Parts: sequence; structure tokens; C-alpha cells
Amino acid sequence: MLHITLGDWREVDPAADELGRSSIGYKDGMSVEDMWESNRGCWVLGERADSERFVVYSHQGVVRMVGEIESIDPTSSKRRVITGRPLAAGDRAFDVYIDGPAPVQGNRNPITYFDDRRFDRRECSCGCGEQITRGDWVPGHDQKALHERVASIGTVKEFIAWFDQQDTARV
Repeated sequence: MLHITLGDWREVDPAADELGRSSIGYKDGMSVEDMWESNRGCWVLGERADSERFVVYSHQGVVRMVGEIESIDPTSSKRRVITGRPLAAGDRAFDVYIDGPAPVQGNRNPITYFDDRRFDRRECSCGCGEQITRGDWVPGHDQKALHERVASIGTVKEFIAWFDQQDTARV
């Protein structure tokens, strides 16, 4: 899971902010919608963030918001913005984390990751049914899936010829 530690609420210049926001950070009494819009971007998020399904936002060691990630999109700089939705009571991840202790504490970087097998598990992309918590494949299963597809065409040479023909047909 992605964990973002928020600073105190402060005003920012909408003309200078990549998302046109007028404030960022957290303060008591914020609506969930304001908290989401103020804090879903602009973050320096690496490739690992792309495989996360949930984001947990904390302030001063307490979880203040939990969101479901649909995608992580680029901004005009090297920063990225989270597209998704804030969760509410009745959503399992919200019920587990909201108002509880931040899952990562004492880290100077506001962006951290943590594993929670209750929420991070999904099936391997090869269709084998094995559960994974990170990435798309059980180690080695990407190669197994690739070789099965090559074999369905024939030899590697035949597969490359077929693939090149498909690629030419798209142009």
C-alpha cells in the first residue's frame, strides 16, 4: 500500500500549482472531498506506486484518509497525481485504517510503502490462481506465459514472423 504523510494545511497559489489547488495539507474539519483534492498530487512517485491499489494519508501519526487508486498520472513536471476515489465508512480499508495509527512512522520521506496482505493480494496475471502482493506475476510466470504464447504459434522464428505481420497490419 502507498502511504503519504501530510503536512499542516497551508494556502498555495493556484496559478503556480500544477493542479490549480488553493491549499494542500491537512487541518481538522476538512471535508473528505477537500482533503482528496488538496492532497492527491503532486507527488514524486516511482514505478512501485503503479502496482498499488490503495493510498493511506496520515497527519501527525494518525490516518486521516484512505483512497482507492485507479491510476497514477503524470503532471506537467516529473511529479504525479493519484486518480481514484476517497473511501468511506463501509469500505473495508477505510474501516481498518481511518483514525488509527499511521502504518509507517518516523520516516523523513513523505512517501512510503507497506504491505498489508488483507488488501494487497491479487491473482498472478498468468491465470494460475496464485496470490501475489506486488507486481503482476509470480516470479518466473511471466516467462512461462510468454513461452506458452510462442508455442501456440510454433517456433520462435514463426512467432516473430507472425508478430511482425501483426505489427504491420496495425500501421
